[in-house]
Parts: sequence; C-alpha cells; structure tokens
Amino acid sequence: MLYLVPSPIGNLQDISLRALEVLRKADLILAEDTRNSMKLLNHFQIVKPLTPYHQHNEHKVLRHLVDQLLQGRVMALLTDAGTPGVSDPAFLLVRECIGVNIRVECLPGATAFVPALVNSGLPMNRFCFEGFLPLKKGRQTLLKKLALEDRTLVFYESPIRLVRTLEEFILYFGASRNCSVSRELSKIFEENIRGTLAEVLAHFKEKGVKGEIVIVVEGLG
Repeated sequence: MLYLVPSPIGNLQDISLRALEVLRKADLILAEDTRNSMKLLNHFQIVKPLTPYHQHNEHKVLRHLVDQLLQGRVMALLTDAGTPGVSDPAFLLVRECIGVNIRVECLPGATAFVPALVNSGLPMNRFCFEGFLPLKKGRQTLLKKLALEDRTLVFYESPIRLVRTLEEFILYFGASRNCSVSRELSKIFEENIRGTLAEVLAHFKEKGVKGEIVIVVEGLG
C-alpha cells in the first residue's frame, strides 16, 4: 500500500487528522527532504523511519521500493509542501505501483495553487495549471502558445526568478493583463499582490522577494 500524503504549505496546523493517522501507521515514510519532513514529524511526535525520495534518486530507488511494497510494507510519500506529484516527485512510483497492482491512495490536502487561484479574484471555473516554466528549452515557444490561452493561467516560480518572469509575461501577454502573485501562503507574512502585470512587476522591483511563489494570470479576453 502506498499513500500520497499532502504536507502543509506553511502552517503545520493545516495537516489533516487522517494524514497524521496514515503517517503513524506507515512502515516507512518517503521524504523529498528528510530534514523538512522530520520537522513535521517531530512537531506531531511521530517517530518513523525516513528514506529520501526526490528527483535526483527516484529512478535509482524505484525498483527497491516497489519490491518492498510487494512484500506488504505500507509506505507514505511526503513532499516538502503540498501534494506529491504536483510539481513534486511521485509520478514514477505511482505508475510503477499501478502496473503491478499495488494499491495507491492519495489523501486530499494542501496544494499551493488552489488558495492562490481562489483568492486571486480571477475566473476559476476554467484554468490552466502550468507549474514551473522550463528554464531554457521550449520556454519562448510555450509562452507564445499560452499568450493565446483564454483560461486563467497558474504558475509556480522561485523568488529569484519572479521579476524576470513577470517581465516576460508583459512581453508575451501584454502589460495590461490582470494578475495576482501570492507568496508565503498560510504563513505569518502571507502576501497577495493583485493588479495588472505592469503594476505587480513595479511592486516587486522595489522590494526583495522571499518565499514560495504562485502567479495567477488572466486569460486572453
């Protein structure tokens, strides 16, 4: 049995009671970063063995983990913040488990783009989640394509690349396109900046940027 367990994106109290129950009964917890997962487990006084599972080792450890699952072990996969598989490792392991009839269950829970989208004030009945844009290859081609998308667009971005990305959005989408940038969601210094791309860019050019970033951009009207 493999459980995919969403972890809080900021406030540790956002974890569900069921998630805590699963973590307590798991034989092994797979952690994207064992240091971050240990903070969560220590906070709720959960003592379980941890093993790293991240983008740099997932191919290497895949077969070993599946073999253990086939032997009857119960595993819980934790990524650093949010739901495993949403811009985080999980896909390879889930696909392999399904292929050999290992039961997989994903618990509902935290995902950063949902609160960012809901509080953006932009249409949310139809949206396009792009996650992190490619850093180089295919980036311009994708932005040209997304410029014609009429659904609300949702992106993840790092704080060090936020200003550059907003500048590119203005280049491809136009400066008057409405957007919302959310950072530090559910944390003490949560911030949601709304306005046109030009206005939001001006805001972040004047101050340093920290924290996890979600950008929500109006679709082509």
